[in-house]
Amino acid sequence: MRKASALIITAGLVMTALTACAGPGTAQASCDAGAPSGAASKLVSVTGDFGAVPDISFPTPLKSSTTQRTEIIAGSGPQVVPGQMVSVESNLYNGTTGEPLQLSAFDGSTAVEFGLGDATNPGFVAGLVCARVGERIAVVIAPNDGIGVNDQLRVSATDSLVLVVDIVKAFLPRADGADQAVANGLPAVVLDADGTPGIVLPSGDVPKALEFCVLKKGTGEKVASDATVVIHYTGLLWASDKVFESTWATRTPRVVPLSDLPQGLATAISGQTVGSQLVVVVPPALGFGPAAQGQVPAGSTLVYSVDILGIN
Repeated sequence: MRKASALIITAGLVMTALTACAGPGTAQASCDAGAPSGAASKLVSVTGDFGAVPDISFPTPLKSSTTQRTEIIAGSGPQVVPGQMVSVESNLYNGTTGEPLQLSAFDGSTAVEFGLGDATNPGFVAGLVCARVGERIAVVIAPNDGIGVNDQLRVSATDSLVLVVDIVKAFLPRADGADQAVANGLPAVVLDADGTPGIVLPSGDVPKALEFCVLKKGTGEKVASDATVVIHYTGLLWASDKVFESTWATRTPRVVPLSDLPQGLATAISGQTVGSQLVVVVPPALGFGPAAQGQVPAGSTLVYSVDILGIN
């Protein structure tokens, strides 16, 4: 169920002054308007408490040419903003037939994390943006904003989707820790208004060992060595000064076990606190080693800017 939920929601799938390490202060991300309430979403009847299996009914066929949402239970937590990673429990239905496409237990065991960015279907993003943690909402997703034609799920090009969601948790949209005074010598990181980092390499020799420093010190939970983390990052090749990977490009943070990251990057993140931002220089032996991988040539020294947004 957990895997199916993630596959359905994710797009394209089936189911200022600057020191060598310090960047400008972090501004809180703003919230753009999400989907409005409308006649279609108001037809979705939902009863039951937040965190418990809802009783859901709606007339069929239920169709809408625009994505709409209606608040069922108000939330008192932080407001969800574009590009943020959230954890939700949700039921999804075909609005034409009423057939369930995905059902959750609403007990925490089937919670799914996904980012409200470009890698997620626009109807799901519009349905959740500007809602609050602790809120239950009913969303009617227009055909053009949904998962498209899907023969396996028996979803046609004209089918709207009905989504009932509990927003369980929202991870930080960007590092929010205090700027740190650090020594010169490592790559510099400068931030756009939305937190997107740019990495500026220093002159001098390429570091031979793992080097990292804290740009912003967060006050959140400490990352254990075996943790699964939510991170935003940009990876740069030292030799060519080219970005080879960036979660900021799609505004979609990554949920990943430290064990799945290059060893040097995992070492730098382990022991840090949520809300922190790091710059990390990873030598080949602690990166991808002597083998080429994707856009990373063999024997590459890697540079990362990493925002630690949460622990999953």
